[in-house]
Amino acid sequence: MKNGLQNIISGKSQVRHGNSIQTISSYLRKSKSPSGTFESGKQIKSEETALIKQFCDRNGFWITGININAFISSGAEQKVYLQNKHKVIKLNDSIYYESWEDYLNNLLLNNFYFPDTAYQLIGFYEQNEIVYAVVEQRFVKSDSDTELENVKVFLTSNGFVNTRNNDYFNPELGIILEDLHDENVLTFQGALFFIDTVFYLTEDFYKI
Repeated sequence: MKNGLQNIISGKSQVRHGNSIQTISSYLRKSKSPSGTFESGKQIKSEETALIKQFCDRNGFWITGININAFISSGAEQKVYLQNKHKVIKLNDSIYYESWEDYLNNLLLNNFYFPDTAYQLIGFYEQNEIVYAVVEQRFVKSDSDTELENVKVFLTSNGFVNTRNNDYFNPELGIILEDLHDENVLTFQGALFFIDTVFYLTEDFYKI
């Protein structure tokens, strides 16, 4: 499985709604200057943001307007808008990630593990000098409270170990999955829907 996931992250293999995500990731990897050992995460992200703006200018990948009347909710990392009765739009400034590439990796991992709530990157939006990724996702309306023990059982069966509270780690793959509280995992007709995932790749992920 690790090899398959590595191929998805590198763009060699496909995943649901992965095309635009992989295209941006590839553009960042090819365009970034070689990272020096003393380059800070802030510097890397600033360079990536400039490259994303460049890509959007060249390829018409800007979202020029958001229907603020469709606003549903917001958190530390994103704003959520109702697109229609089937989909939501999420604006994310990647604040939880050291780099934009890390955020894009999170989207790809989410789409692999949870295709029912796959993210589709439809563009980028800029407001008050802040750049946001704009993703479209299925709208899920829960019909019961999520039992976190069910989340734990599901993830354990998929190789993830509960490290603390609502955080998990897959030691075989070198993947961290965090913040899986009952607002980020919804229950509908007895099924779990992961609507807000926070995946991180460790150095072990890239080891063969």
